[in-house]
Amino acid sequence: MNTGMSVARFTVAYWCVLIAVLLPIVCTGIAKWGMFGKPRRDGGYDNANPRAWLARQTDWRARANAAQANSFEALPFFIGAVIIAHQLGAPQTPLDLLAFVFIFLRLLYIMMYLANLPMIRTGVWTLAFAVNIAILFAGYR
Repeated sequence: MNTGMSVARFTVAYWCVLIAVLLPIVCTGIAKWGMFGKPRRDGGYDNANPRAWLARQTDWRARANAAQANSFEALPFFIGAVIIAHQLGAPQTPLDLLAFVFIFLRLLYIMMYLANLPMIRTGVWTLAFAVNIAILFAGYR
């Protein structure tokens, strides 16, 4: 039965938004990895004061926490760019591809952060930012 209402598709680009939202949570999980069963007095994860605990971490745990913060910082622009591109009627296949490339680059960025490769990380961040700009203008006519 046709009610006159159209059903919106959940595009690949929208799925990429969901993945982008999950990336900071993954980074936090990496930072906390292996510390849940360890007593707090021995440096184990402190769920009563998680931000202070994360702030005291060093090496790869600190970098995972920094990657978490940057992943949250990247979200508003990516979400906005995807929504704007959809509203402007961007061609779906190129938009989906750009969103997928953005997620791939963000995953690579996180890996470079964890591996302590700052120059490569910065290059990957720059590429992801450029892809995000391309997403924003994908529907521009």
